[in-house]
Amino acid sequence: MSVIELKDVSIRYKIGDFKAIGLKDYVIRKIKKDYHVREFWADRHITFSLEKGDMLGIIGTNGAGKSTLLKAVSGIMKPTEGTVRCQGNISALLELASGFDEELTVRENTYLRGAMLGYTRNFMNDKYDEIIAFAELTEFQDRPFRQLSSGMKSRLAFAIASLVNPDILILDEVLSVGDGAFRKCSEEKMMEIIHRGTTTILVSHSLAQVQSTCNKVLWLDKGRQVKFGDQVDDICARYQDFLDKKIQL
Repeated sequence: MSVIELKDVSIRYKIGDFKAIGLKDYVIRKIKKDYHVREFWADRHITFSLEKGDMLGIIGTNGAGKSTLLKAVSGIMKPTEGTVRCQGNISALLELASGFDEELTVRENTYLRGAMLGYTRNFMNDKYDEIIAFAELTEFQDRPFRQLSSGMKSRLAFAIASLVNPDILILDEVLSVGDGAFRKCSEEKMMEIIHRGTTTILVSHSLAQVQSTCNKVLWLDKGRQVKFGDQVDDICARYQDFLDKKIQL
């Protein structure tokens, strides 16, 4: 049975100038039928499935619909058309600093994020030292979260998400944070996650990273599904040719 299954998923945004014109003008224009919205399809007809332990790399240029698709898989956004089915608990890192309180300490935020993911305090007590060590924040654990750099915040978010044993892990450009040593540790952790059976989706602009960690790849372009499959090297090579303008879609 598939752990993640998407069938003909399409996601539409409605874009208008409500924020620009204000509430009063919006109401007046609606009454006069002089208010128009534009429809924008971020993703169109996306279909794929993942089994337990699969690691999917999603590739595509900016605006391809990658992050929007992750929101649908994680349950943050409901697709306009089609269905998304996921089996198990999901840990999603879409906006790295979201879910943290700038005024709390690193220690307090670690427990807060764990609670948001549904884990007990006893469970987090067992995992805490490992999380802080992996994030390389031992000297900062009792400092206010606001004092951390963006890279430190990203490392903590990834450490919590990857060390709390989710069934499904969703990562949006998080393995690119930190220095080379942390990226190496992150990739090693991803391999551990795969081996313990966690189904993972990774968005990355690094084809080398996708090729070294993923067993399946999904190529999106302007919201369309170009390729999906386990021919990771072949699909990545074709995508690189597209970036180099050697081929057209």
